[in-house]
Amino acid sequence: MDSGNLAWSVTATALVLFMTPGVAFFYGGLVKAKSVVSMMMMSFGAMGLVGVLWILYGSNMTVIAEGENQFLAGNPFSDFGLAGASSDSLVVSAYGATFAIITVALISGAIADRAKFGSWMIFAGIWATIVYFPVAAWVWGGGWVYNLGANLGLDVSVIDYAGGTAVHINAGAAALALALVLGKRVGFQKGIHKPHNVPLVMLGAAILWFGWFGFNAGAEGTFSLLGTEDSSVGLIVINTLGATAAAIIGWIVIEKIKDGKPTAVGAASGAVAGLVAITPSCAALAPGWALLLGVITGAVCALAVELKWKLGYDDSLDVVGVHLVGGIIGTLYVGFFATGTGLFTGGTGAQLLVQFIAAFGVLIYSFVVAYLLGLLIEKTIGFRVKNEDEIAGIDNVVHGEEGYALVD
Repeated sequence: MDSGNLAWSVTATALVLFMTPGVAFFYGGLVKAKSVVSMMMMSFGAMGLVGVLWILYGSNMTVIAEGENQFLAGNPFSDFGLAGASSDSLVVSAYGATFAIITVALISGAIADRAKFGSWMIFAGIWATIVYFPVAAWVWGGGWVYNLGANLGLDVSVIDYAGGTAVHINAGAAALALALVLGKRVGFQKGIHKPHNVPLVMLGAAILWFGWFGFNAGAEGTFSLLGTEDSSVGLIVINTLGATAAAIIGWIVIEKIKDGKPTAVGAASGAVAGLVAITPSCAALAPGWALLLGVITGAVCALAVELKWKLGYDDSLDVVGVHLVGGIIGTLYVGFFATGTGLFTGGTGAQLLVQFIAAFGVLIYSFVVAYLLGLLIEKTIGFRVKNEDEIAGIDNVVHGEEGYALVD
């Protein structure tokens, strides 16, 4: 075992785990002051629950053995509790756990200010089990997405280096489903629900950008631990930097044109949109194409977040406008500009075809399951808090705490 690869994998795992508190800060700053504890706890709850489920059986489910059904998942009991895993495999598994955790945490932004914590935890555990773990197996563990090109007789495979489908489209589709199930916040209208703490939003975005280098480039070390050669870390790092920077520019230019002023929250949201879009393609684009991807994604997502006001769905913190839309853009963009296989970079339409099928296959599955699961919880134990509790702020009602306990 190469100690350098091991150290890199452990470092990347820590970086990606740190991203979920980054989500908590980012989301926490965007909600009202009396809901910040509830919002952050949804991320930390995901860290606790999904981390445990991953070790018990989730890690096993993300690998489909030869001969098993490519449309299902791996055997959850093949190594229950990871009792028989080697040291290197445990490091790789820990890295995978951080992806599962943050994917679940991302969904919570769509139901800010109005969700019961216990109901959220039930949803998080079941959704991780029947959606994230199988989808991760489909994309990276030998499932139908992984083998899509071969199954169609094409000479290309789906490109999803770090989770455009498995993480962002997956979470974004589930977020849209829950937003529809829980309905609109009390007083839902543009300009009413404003971020209570912009510096907290900026801090969260900074943590996410910092950790995203582990998110995208971390697979480099895990590939090495598994005996796979890969030498694209430099390309991954520069693309993660470049696309994100360009997306900030794209977002704030649209804000300036549309509203007359570029905002700090817009810059932070643009950065996250760029990170989302470059995730699937970080190892497959020349740096110039990554910059173009960033600009396009920042601009489109800045416009997409306005759709909730026009269409009437209350995606509280724009998980749909940033993660679902950004994930779709990043996943399909590969079909046009992936080095050697993109439609405009030496390939045919085959790459675009498999990207499209993978993106919308995952989207439909995640949305349908999340909607039915959310509806079941709402109709049985209830998913949404009472209107009076929502108006008062749910931190005290749900957790008995205040985000800002000011004393004389």
